[in-house]
Amino acid sequence: MASTAPVHPVDEVPPVRQLAAFGIQHVLAMYAGAVAVPLIVGGAMKLSPADLAYLITADLLVCGIATLIQCVGFWRFGVRLPIMQGCTFAAVSPMVLIGTTGGGLPAIYGSVIVAGLAIVLLAPVFGRLLRFFPPLVTGTVILVIGLSLLPVAGNWAAGGAGSKDFGEQKNLALAAFVLAVVLVVQRFGPAFLSRIAVLIGIVVGLVVAVPFGFTDFGGVRDADWLGISTPFHFGAPAFEASAIVSMLVVALVTMTETTGDLIAVGEMTGRRVEARSLADGLRADGLSTVLGGVFNTFPYTAYAQNVGLVGMTRVRSRWVVATAGGILVLLGLLPKLGAVVAAVPAPVLGGAGLVMFGTVAASGLRTLARVDFEDNHNLTVVAVSVAIGMLPVGVPTIYEKFPDWFQTVMNSGISAGCVTAIVLNLVFNHLPAQGGSAPEAATPPAGGGESRGEAA
Repeated sequence: MASTAPVHPVDEVPPVRQLAAFGIQHVLAMYAGAVAVPLIVGGAMKLSPADLAYLITADLLVCGIATLIQCVGFWRFGVRLPIMQGCTFAAVSPMVLIGTTGGGLPAIYGSVIVAGLAIVLLAPVFGRLLRFFPPLVTGTVILVIGLSLLPVAGNWAAGGAGSKDFGEQKNLALAAFVLAVVLVVQRFGPAFLSRIAVLIGIVVGLVVAVPFGFTDFGGVRDADWLGISTPFHFGAPAFEASAIVSMLVVALVTMTETTGDLIAVGEMTGRRVEARSLADGLRADGLSTVLGGVFNTFPYTAYAQNVGLVGMTRVRSRWVVATAGGILVLLGLLPKLGAVVAAVPAPVLGGAGLVMFGTVAASGLRTLARVDFEDNHNLTVVAVSVAIGMLPVGVPTIYEKFPDWFQTVMNSGISAGCVTAIVLNLVFNHLPAQGGSAPEAATPPAGGGESRGEAA
């Protein structure tokens, strides 16, 4: 009898009830970040509440479509790993500048479309750079991703940046309660419940939060039942040179960040990202960004917070995240459902975020544990890369007197740490030795052995 080949955990399809539970968990993990970008950009442009609501529903719709493209894939688009897609924060400052200096939303969308096309074209180039991401670099990047996300969880736990009651004891107490629920369920719950510990923590936290006045559901009552995003709702795109240049810089930053996220998920799921699959994942980013420009939203990238959720729950199926993408599509088409999710208070998300983002950092340390640090300069590479990556996280205004293009690259701790790690690895481990100090042979790519991915 012919035996069927075992299915890789990434390709397994869990039962429907598990798909739904795991999918909702991923949506809750990324929802706050997903809606933050349209809120910030629309608020800076002083859009009406109706236009803001339109931006949010359009964003959720395209988030869902982008996630489906990335997880399910077609032809050479999609890495086919459990990757959630959402609006990149790297584009916020340039888009606010474009939108408030006369270009408006049409100029933003024109530059977004061009940036998306550029990502599609540049994807094969980035695919061939994978050999410059050995465990020394990937472990450092994953560590920086986790560390740079922790302040986000801290802001949520304190009540949300800018909230009137920021830092009050009740907010931190609620976040600590949610964290405790997540840990208890993960440690003592049955296998299935431990895998949805974050979802249980958020639901229990929400139940506790309502009677104490942390949230209200007034927005649910006011939200529409049906919302349809139409192409170029705010007018035909305008293609302005200065806006396009700034968005192309953003495209390079998001490609660098996405590369780190894809490699991190490949590490966690046991399906190593190779040159071809990396290029396919970046093409999906580019296509999603083009769709964003057409359907009145913004550039898209892999969401690092969901990378942490994959590592924490050990649920590796891409169909779980594809289900989350389908839920996002529904939220984009049914604003009332989106308003229900939006009612989850920030401290509840903060409690769950602490363990998720900490898991990303811990995964980076696990990768670095495979690196040889004896009689070489690898410790210096890690130390300086983490330091440079954490500078804009700890001191957000450190580069404010530098040119805009420099700020776009270096204000992201992830891209700053990634670029630094790549450059230092080349300097210390690939350039010819000087003065008798022989560099260590190049560390093999993540997962061991040489990368033999197909040409992208």
